[in-house]
Amino acid sequence: MKTAACAAAVGLAALSGALSTSAQAQGDLLVAPTRVILDGSRGTEVILSNIGSEEATYRIGLELRRMTEDGRLVEVEKSEANSVEEASLGMIRYAPRRIALPPGQPQAVRLAARPGAELPDGEYRVHMSFKAIPRPREVTEEETRSDAVTFRLVPIYGITIPIIVRHGRVEAQVALTQPSIVAGENGPELAMSIERSGESSTYGVLSVVKPGVPDPIILAGGIAVYPEVGSREVRIQLTDEQVAQIKGPGRIEYRELPEQGGALIAAVDGMIG
Repeated sequence: MKTAACAAAVGLAALSGALSTSAQAQGDLLVAPTRVILDGSRGTEVILSNIGSEEATYRIGLELRRMTEDGRLVEVEKSEANSVEEASLGMIRYAPRRIALPPGQPQAVRLAARPGAELPDGEYRVHMSFKAIPRPREVTEEETRSDAVTFRLVPIYGITIPIIVRHGRVEAQVALTQPSIVAGENGPELAMSIERSGESSTYGVLSVVKPGVPDPIILAGGIAVYPEVGSREVRIQLTDEQVAQIKGPGRIEYRELPEQGGALIAAVDGMIG
């Protein structure tokens, strides 16, 4: 059983570039991939692994989140969903809805998209959540004897990943603004904006490269710009050494992830400082 489950996880990592093969952990839960893109023609799987020492139970659900211009994702109540968000929720099918994971045992969540026949071309997105269900706790003898009302805060750990459906013809046009070095709350930061138009989101790695230097001085991965925003501000924390290295002529590149081919999405050349 363990061998078969591990083989499933390896098989998932070998799927096409539509999936990011990186994993995300929170508490004792490991989830891979951390981002899923579906075209509606086939389904896929997300692998959950319990890396703790005790069995854990997780509830799986769908949420709506919108990106703000500073890159934050804010939760949207289903009663406040717009037509695109409602369509996104309605087309995603997944199972199971609840999983009990023994330690060291991965298990798959199957998911697929079923877009309606009259659905307009575009990109549709929900966020799949995996939330731990707290284990029952025995009442202590001291609590049994006490007449006082007591409260115990139990943290609920969870992970959320985007599930993206691209239906029909979608594309994006992207441009980068000239970067600058600014004072942040915790020291110097590289500040810039990613300008996006079109129906599709973008996702990739920002890098700072300098003439004559073979490797990027700065790499910032996992940067998404979703269709609900036309511009996203990006702030990258810098060390004093990095500030000295990037000042002067340079190039900022925004590329797809290496496992997706590493294609250039947008770039800007100029003086940094």
